[in-house]
Amino acid sequence: MADDRLRVLFICTGNSARSQMAETVLRQLSHGRIDVASAGTTPQPDIHPMARQAIRTLLHMEMSGQRPKPMQQFLGDHFDYIISVCDRAGELCPVFPADPERIRWGFEDPAAVEGSDAEKQRAFDTVARQLVGRIRIWMCLPKIRATLEAVAGA
Repeated sequence: MADDRLRVLFICTGNSARSQMAETVLRQLSHGRIDVASAGTTPQPDIHPMARQAIRTLLHMEMSGQRPKPMQQFLGDHFDYIISVCDRAGELCPVFPADPERIRWGFEDPAAVEGSDAEKQRAFDTVARQLVGRIRIWMCLPKIRATLEAVAGA
């Protein structure tokens, strides 16, 4: 049942790159068996175009329908996991109901990279690849895997 799905919230500062990419990746890799969202402590106006490009070219996925959102929008919602993908957001994360498990994955901010457009895009591509690897490992943890299998069998 949909109610048995895990609920995951990815957070970062601007909610324009790392957390948005993580949301897309987990949604795709879980085949909809995980309810996933992302938010930021200080959301930017839009998703960074290089984040969209990294997801599109490397993973053949789209960020359709996604937009930066403030973390406050989710404060009344229940999540099983809150995963911060930057250290700053992890430090500023408020208390959520039902005391979800908090996980901190510190990824460098690709938007902060200076240099040519090619160098900047490489930074986004690198973070996208790292997110895929980390999410795949997380999904293989026995507790996560058992929940995914239960949802798939329902």
